[in-house]
Amino acid sequence: MKRILPLLAIPLLLSACGLRPVYGGGGQGAVAQALGNVTVEPIEGKGGWLVRNALNDRLSAMRSGSGPRYKLVVKLDDDISGFGLRSDAAITRERRTLRARYQLVDETTGAQLLDDTAGSDAGIDVTSSEYATIAAEDTALERLSQTVADQIVTRLALYSRKAANP
Repeated sequence: MKRILPLLAIPLLLSACGLRPVYGGGGQGAVAQALGNVTVEPIEGKGGWLVRNALNDRLSAMRSGSGPRYKLVVKLDDDISGFGLRSDAAITRERRTLRARYQLVDETTGAQLLDDTAGSDAGIDVTSSEYATIAAEDTALERLSQTVADQIVTRLALYSRKAANP
């Protein structure tokens, strides 16, 4: 019984320190409403296509009937660099880095509300099979696109919560 009481006190302590759920209010909350009104502008390249689809997947669950109020402009930097070398100077490892600079723009006023970056990287083994290496690079890009989209949506949610509760 003595161990249960401290566990029951944790929610009370957390609420006292000011922690609040980002998506408080569910689909009708301020954050969900704001995210539901974001349209994602087209992004160049294969990585851009993957990131845009991932963003639309995350934001479409919150779409409201009021129509787009904000647009999200994203520019990607996708880089692959070799860093593992064998004695014959052949590369054995690569690092794929995906960085995004994104801006949230109010469509009615044209004001830039948020300008931030997101990014991640992944290691890739380079094998003697060119096909396997290309497949690993593509898989890394797919994973990185999901990670970058998650980072962007999280940052947009935090911005929306702060804007709704100044």
